[in-house]
Amino acid sequence: MEETEGRWTADQVLALAPDAASQSAGARLAAPAPWSGTGAAGAAVWGLCAGSGSRPYQTVVDLSGPAFACSCPSRKFPCKHALGLLLLWAAGDGVPVAAGAAAPEWAEQWMAARRKKAEAAAAAGTEAGPEPGAAVPAQDAARKRAERRAVRVEGGAAELEQRLTDLLRGGLAGSDRAGYQQWDEIAARMVDAQAPGLASRVRELGAVAGSGGDWPSRMLEEAGLLHLLARGFLGRQRLPAPLAETVRTRIGFTVDSAEVLAGPLVRAKWLVLAQYDTADERLTTRRIWLYDGASGRFALLLSFGAAGRAPELALPVGAVLDAEVAFHPAAVPLRAVLGTRYGTGVPEQAPPGTTVGAALDSYGTALADDPWLDAWPVLLADVVPLPGQDRWQVADAATDAAVPLLGADHWRLAAISGGHPVTLFAEAGATGLRPLAGWTRDSPRGVALPA
Repeated sequence: MEETEGRWTADQVLALAPDAASQSAGARLAAPAPWSGTGAAGAAVWGLCAGSGSRPYQTVVDLSGPAFACSCPSRKFPCKHALGLLLLWAAGDGVPVAAGAAAPEWAEQWMAARRKKAEAAAAAGTEAGPEPGAAVPAQDAARKRAERRAVRVEGGAAELEQRLTDLLRGGLAGSDRAGYQQWDEIAARMVDAQAPGLASRVRELGAVAGSGGDWPSRMLEEAGLLHLLARGFLGRQRLPAPLAETVRTRIGFTVDSAEVLAGPLVRAKWLVLAQYDTADERLTTRRIWLYDGASGRFALLLSFGAAGRAPELALPVGAVLDAEVAFHPAAVPLRAVLGTRYGTGVPEQAPPGTTVGAALDSYGTALADDPWLDAWPVLLADVVPLPGQDRWQVADAATDAAVPLLGADHWRLAAISGGHPVTLFAEAGATGLRPLAGWTRDSPRGVALPA
């Protein structure tokens, strides 16, 4: 094996943890005492960690993934032993690193299996397809299933249109007293119609009436967007191809990652800006934001895990990936699939940012192309976080432009700033910015902020 890749920081390691408890448990294992047989070479870091049993746990990490394996019974991914090993390695002591070092057999077997799987996947992607015009029963069956689903979704969209018409004819005034049951029933009908995206938006619409404030205006706005989405699907044949793909995605149709990777690939040095998880009773969703400073382009990677389990994809926040990504077809291409990774480095400077006004202009332009956009990435340069009577905000250091921040606790951002301008990465939404990472003027490494 060749010499190991550049070391990560402790923040990058802890960003991989599935929860705060795993961060604390991993930090407790970031000491040489429980470890033996540690080593690192190439993309592998390995070690034996003493546990409650008679045999130590075998822990190995593939830094190029990153991917993790441990003989412990934990169902968390990565487990505390993998986090502790990486923290020990990141600290620069306790994990010997040497060119040509050989990993123990159990670690090498796992790494070899990963290499073999990657080679098999690459070979499968280059295999010749069937002759033109040849019958492909599996593809025919898939096409028929897609056609049947499209018919069902059309029926669901038409029914939703009628429900929205009835809502507006009856007026919104009594919606806060009508209860949530009617919305739950409509959402269930959209699920039956195989339109999960419509079902999700119906549930959100039903929750508006109980949100207080000027809820009728918000309900009317959400109903308008829902109507636009349903009409867009019913008239998708007349839409430009990128917008039609956006409508399909918002409805709930998915595209296989392999199909996306078969399209154009964009290789760049991608800075991992932020990573965070959201969860409901069925699914954990991980959002990872990448940024190419050379082109100013953002990419959003999504990874999913069953309820209670962390998604598999995890990237070290603050690292620079030399990698290929492929973007999903859309009116506003943001979501991407990670392809081949060629190496990992560290940033030499903080990413460039723009003014508050320019960021809001870019958000408005994106909304014109995709009205259902949930979040738009923005990098702001030289902004100062300020607490207000009702809400925090960030203001341009050189102008009077400012924008509110979502959430109530932004003291970590304030501590990074110290009253001085910072670079801020955030997701822009209809009611403000969700801050995700910040940089000071003299540091190329960002600090993750609670999502």
